This record gives sequence, structure tokens and C-alpha cells, in this order.
Amino acid sequence: MKACPACGRLYPDEAGFCPADGQGLRSATQVPIQASDDERVGTLVAMRYQVRRVVADGGMGRVYEALDTHEGRRVAVKMLHSDVAADQVSVERFKREFEVSRSLPHDHIIDVLDFQRDGSTYALVMEFLEGEELRNVLLREKSVTPGRVVRMVSQIAVGLDPAHQAKFVHRDLKPDNIFLCGTREGDTVKILDFGSAKDKSAGAKKLTMLGTTIGSPYYMAPEQAQGLDSLDHRADVWAVAAIAYEALTSTVPFGGNNGPTILLSIMTKEPTPPSQASAKAVMPIPPTLDPVVEHAFYKNPQGRIASVGELANRIGAAYGLQGDFRQWAQTPQHVLDETIKANLPTLLQGGAAVATVGDPFAAPPASAAAAMDKAFEAPPQPQPQDDVVVAGVPQKGVPIVALVAVGVLALVVGIVGVVLLMR
Repeated sequence: MKACPACGRLYPDEAGFCPADGQGLRSATQVPIQASDDERVGTLVAMRYQVRRVVADGGMGRVYEALDTHEGRRVAVKMLHSDVAADQVSVERFKREFEVSRSLPHDHIIDVLDFQRDGSTYALVMEFLEGEELRNVLLREKSVTPGRVVRMVSQIAVGLDPAHQAKFVHRDLKPDNIFLCGTREGDTVKILDFGSAKDKSAGAKKLTMLGTTIGSPYYMAPEQAQGLDSLDHRADVWAVAAIAYEALTSTVPFGGNNGPTILLSIMTKEPTPPSQASAKAVMPIPPTLDPVVEHAFYKNPQGRIASVGELANRIGAAYGLQGDFRQWAQTPQHVLDETIKANLPTLLQGGAAVATVGDPFAAPPASAAAAMDKAFEAPPQPQPQDDVVVAGVPQKGVPIVALVAVGVLALVVGIVGVVLLMR
């Protein structure tokens, strides 16, 4: 490994210069570790990982860049904060991320390499990624091109579909957990943080009490918002659809001022169709995408798009792309964007007709409690229109004179009542 003498970053042996500082690189063993206020910098974690510098700090722990002295490679080491390390459930989730990682493919899921106790805390060792979270991209750019979204969702599908087949549900998909590693052909996605994953396999250990809600409100499916134990991989389909919606339109599909109002919106409302929410989009959004979003946000998971791969296929098809998500995951972003741009004039005029089925679970109930119950009821059977009679509303065929007479009579009765009360 080599290191930058200016910033201390580590690089593979074939690298020549640090892109951050423009400095020529030297052997990592010849570059002194820079002074830091963090007492861990310069130490060995678990007698193996030489901590070189602080990379990030979060609510759960601090992330360092480190040199794996056994394998001669650069790694990221996440150390739990002391108060978090004292909580057994948090430690178990930390450990679970390592255990789950061993069962998953790593083309588009971060590879968790090791889990170690270090003094009074714990360390999770992961591959080191160069790039940034999707959240940072959206904060800076607000929205991204549809080609970038198609490539991103396709790669998420390549990573998540095998995880779902292995009975793992991520449960906390959000822009913060979608990491984008930049390449000449476009982003390479890495899905982060399987620590909250739900193992749906038989006999799996449960860390969450029944009724407990885990996840980020803006991206939660209704069944997840309710803390239902029946939650499955289709909750992740909802979350990926919410991420794609935000990346295209620059706004979340279900809003609110706080957690409860966001969840109420998810339970009782429908999002604005993306074609009507595209004022800040990089490119106009065709109406062909609207039924895809509607289907992805079915309140009842039984009627929702069945997999992330299918969601990616539907999004790509809505933009007129040929092929499937496995092809688009490897197609250069500029090719996808150029193809979509050429298709847009036709798609914006209506394009090919897309069959849609209305969501029978979308009607807003009278209260939040009713919303929780009604979201999973069977849809009512449709009634012939001629048999529908609304109490208090005159039916067809009633003459206008009769309506006026009823109104006058009601006014007279009201006046008499007031007079009697005043006597």
C-alpha cells in the first residue's frame, strides 16, 4: 500500500498521485501517521488494523480509514461509541451486519470483513469505498438524470434480489444507505448497513419486539410503519421506489412535519404522480412512469410490484429502454441518458399505453387508527351505479320546484324555532 504524505490517505501500489492533494505517493510504511485529537489514530485495533485517519462520525460510531496489516489492504473500521457499546441490542445488530454479509453477494452490497471486540467497544471492518452517499448528491444537485436513476435502481436490484431470495429484508433503505462509487461509465452502487436486516428464514433469531418500528419514516411501507411481523421483501420494493421518486423529482413521495404525520401520509394518501411533480427534474418525466409508481406504492403488499428487479424493469420500460435491469446495471450512464432523451418526445405525448389497476387501499379513512385497519382489508365489491342511494341527497327526477319548497319550509321552521326560544 501507498500513502499520501499530505493527507495520509491510503492507495493501492499501482497508484502514483493523490487525487485529493496532487502529491506523489510513497510507501505507507514510510509516511508518518498525522497527529489527531482522536486517541485511536495511530493505534492498532484488534492487533491488526492500523488506524490512519478519521473518515466520518455518526450516531452509532466513528469510521476510520485503516491499514489491514495482515492482508496489506485499505479498510474502513467502524468503532461503536461507548454508550452504544453498552447496549446489548445495538451490539447484536452490529454483529449481525457481519454475519449477514457472509451470506450475500458483494457486487453491489458492501463487504463486511470482520467483527472484533476492542477494549470496551466493538469494531466492524468493511471494504473501503471511494465516493459519496446518494443523500449528499441529492443535497447538492436536488435531482439526477433518469439514466442515472435507471442504472442505480438496476444495480440495487442486482444486490437486493439475491438477498431477498435468501430471506433477508434490509428494512432501512434510504439515500444515506446508497453509496455511489464514481467511475467513467457512471456510478457503481454499494448498499450499506444491513444491521437492521430482518431474517425471514425459519428459526432465525429475532432482535426486534413485535410491534417495533425500524426504518426511516419517509421510505417506510405501510406494513413497516405498523410494525407488522408479516413484513417481507416488498417493504424494500416500496423503499427503493421512494428513493427513485425522490431522485427524479427532488421531493419525497410522502411528506410531513414529523414522524407521525409522515406515517399518516403513507397510510392514507397517494403521492403526486411523478409526471406532475417534475418541476425540478433534470429532464421532463413522462406519464408512462405514473402507473409504475402507483403500483410500487400499493398499500397492500400483496398487490405491490413483486421485486426490486421488476421495479427496475418497469422504470426502464417507462423511459422506453430495451432490455432488462441486468443489462442496464452495466450500461454506461451516458448511453442510458442519450437513449431516454431520444425517446422523450414520444413518451411525453403519451407513448405506449401502460395498463394500470387502481389501488383499492388508497381511500383516506377518517382517522389514523382506521387507516391502520383499512389498509389491509379486502377491497369492497363494486356496486352498480343505479343502486347507489345517498341518504339526504335527492335522486334524479325530483323537480326543482319541490327542492325550492323544501328549502323555504326549512327556513320557516327555523325562524319559528328561534322565536319560541326567545319568548
